Amino acid sequence: MRELQAMATTVAGLLVERNDTISVTESSAGGLLSAALLAVPGASRYFLGGGVIYTHQARMALLGLGETLPGRMRASTEAYAHLCASTMREKLATTWCIAETGASGPTGNRYGDDAGHSCVAVVGPVEASTTIETRSGDREANMWAFTRAALEILERCLERTG
Repeated sequence: MRELQAMATTVAGLLVERNDTISVTESSAGGLLSAALLAVPGASRYFLGGGVIYTHQARMALLGLGETLPGRMRASTEAYAHLCASTMREKLATTWCIAETGASGPTGNRYGDDAGHSCVAVVGPVEASTTIETRSGDREANMWAFTRAALEILERCLERTG
């Protein structure tokens, strides 16, 4: 956790410096992204909340998104991560939201993505998204890799607004 906390400390510093807030929605990272951001002392200055959106039931209850998504969108895509980030950002009225969705393993997901697939989106004054492919079925290693990648893209977005 120390590596993630060190990365999150940099992100936290940028958020606090700007008086910005953040929310999180994640699935295959399993809460590690929120845990990393919350492990930094003073997290209440920037972290407003979020959720692990792991099922359709959670998506409906926490994001208000129904069983059917807009257009031909499906989960575990950059477009879906962007939708989740936009929705949670609006619900919690944060400056930023970061969303992660994918398949941690050991097998792929029901949408046809292999284990080790994750999509991350950041929505705020700057927006970005990316897809991570570890090509591994190691569930825990993937969760850590997805979280590292999410913190990296968030840091890049924050630096672009500085």
